[in-house]
Amino acid sequence: MKLLIGGGGTGGHIYPALALARYAQAEDSTIEILFVGTEKGLESKIVPSAGFTLKTVPVRGFQRNLKQLGPVAVDLFRGLKQVSRVINEYRPDVILGTGGYVAAPLVIAGLLKGYPVVLHEQNALPGLVNRRLAPFVKRVCISFAETEKRISRFSRVFYTGNPRASEVATMSRQEGCRHFNLDPDGINILIYGGSRGALKLNQVVTEYLKKGLLPGAVNLIYVTGDIYYAEVSAEPGTQSQRVRLYPYLDRMPEALAAADLAVTRSGATTLAEITALGIPALLVPSPNVVNNHQYYNARLLADAGAAVLVEEKDFDYRRLQQELDRLLNDPSLLEEMKKKSRQMGVTDAAVRLYRCLQEVAS
Repeated sequence: MKLLIGGGGTGGHIYPALALARYAQAEDSTIEILFVGTEKGLESKIVPSAGFTLKTVPVRGFQRNLKQLGPVAVDLFRGLKQVSRVINEYRPDVILGTGGYVAAPLVIAGLLKGYPVVLHEQNALPGLVNRRLAPFVKRVCISFAETEKRISRFSRVFYTGNPRASEVATMSRQEGCRHFNLDPDGINILIYGGSRGALKLNQVVTEYLKKGLLPGAVNLIYVTGDIYYAEVSAEPGTQSQRVRLYPYLDRMPEALAAADLAVTRSGATTLAEITALGIPALLVPSPNVVNNHQYYNARLLADAGAAVLVEEKDFDYRRLQQELDRLLNDPSLLEEMKKKSRQMGVTDAAVRLYRCLQEVAS
C-alpha cells in the first residue's frame, strides 16, 4: 500500500499521523509512506527526524482577516498545483488528511483527481476544512464519539480514536519513573502546555513555585516549551531538586506514564495521551485557537468526571494551589478521575485507523 499523509502546523496534527505511520510500518514492512507539510510548521522538524520523507508546499492559515484573503488564496492555488504534482508522481493508494492548513490542498487535489481520501478529526469540534469536505471523502475517522453530531449526516463516520493513544498506552509507571529518576511511591505531577508551550501556564506555575507552594511530597516534570525555557529557568523555585525542568521532551510517553496528575492545555492529542493512561487532569484550554475548540475538548472530559476544567481567565497561582490541594488531599477522588479517564481512552486507535485505510485502499 502507498499512503500519502497531509497534516501539520502543530503537534496535534502531526503526532497522530506519525503514530499511525509507525504502526503501519510495523504491520507491513512493504508499505510506502510520504508526508506533505509546510516549511514553517512543526512537521518540518518532527517528520524527518522520525525517519519519514516530507514534501513541503506553500500554504498559510486564514484567521478571518480580509487583508489575508489575497495571499492565502495565492498560496492555496500554488499549494494545489504542488500537491497535484506530488500526487501524480507518487500515485498513492489512499490519502489521509489529519488537519492543519496543509491538509486542505492535499485533500481537495486528491478528490479532484479521483483518489480515495480519508480524514482524521482529532478535536471534539471539527475544523472548518474537515466539516466542509466530510461528505465527499470515503471516510471520516473521529477521536471523540460526540464529534459525529457535528459532522454532516451525509458523511461516512467511523469512531477510531486518536492513534497517539496507542503509542503511550503500553508504557508502565515504573518505566516512566525510572527514566526521570523518580521514586515510584512518590507523587508526580506533569505540567506542559502542548507542543509549543503556553505563556499563561508558565506564568502561573512559576508564580506558584516562587511562593513555595509545592507540597513537600510532590515532584514536578515541567515542560515549558522552547521559547519560554530560558525565562522560566531563571525564576526562583524552578531549580528545586523536586522540579525536572525541560524546554521540550522527545520522549513524552515516559513523562505521561510517571504522572499521577497532569496540568495542561486540552489539545486533542494531549487528551488522547492522558486518557490512554487514565491520568487525572487539570485542564486549562487555550482561548487562542480557532473556534475555541480546546474548550469543547476539555468540556467532554470534565463532564465525564475525568478532569477539572479551569478557563484561562480564571487561572492564577491561587486557583492552581486550590485545585492541586483539593485533588492531592483526596485520593478517592483522584482514583475515580483516573477510572473515568481510562474509560474514555481508545488504546487501539492506531489499529482502527489503519484498518480503515486498508479497506479504503482495497
